[in-house]
Amino acid sequence: MRNDPYAQYNFIIEIDGLVSGGFTEVGGLTAESDIIEFRQGDEPARMRKLPGLFKFGNISLKRGYTQNRELWDWRKTTLDGQTERKQGAIILRDEAGEPQLRWEFFEAWVSKYEGPAMNATANETAIETVELVAENVVLVA
Repeated sequence: MRNDPYAQYNFIIEIDGLVSGGFTEVGGLTAESDIIEFRQGDEPARMRKLPGLFKFGNISLKRGYTQNRELWDWRKTTLDGQTERKQGAIILRDEAGEPQLRWEFFEAWVSKYEGPAMNATANETAIETVELVAENVVLVA
């Protein structure tokens, strides 16, 4: 049996349980731990290392700009001092469209909104970008 890797272009995004399609790129699915180094006085001169605080990267979402203002409206809740936190998931699908991997994020809010770059000599699609700050990211297989 072959065990081919999944294609990176076949994914969907859910925010608060609703599929938010149309995203062209997702990045920042990172999880890391701080390292606490210490030395015990009764041992040879070597460092011990323990896991410290967990940190999760900002999730970057990009999509073609449309009339849909949901991402801007979500960002505006923070600008207005009423930060709205949401949960969601990035789901990687196989060639048949079946979900295979799912990264769930929790307590997320929009920390950055970037409107499209505009250039009268270009013919690319206008892209909007948001960065989500999440307090926890879990890979569910």
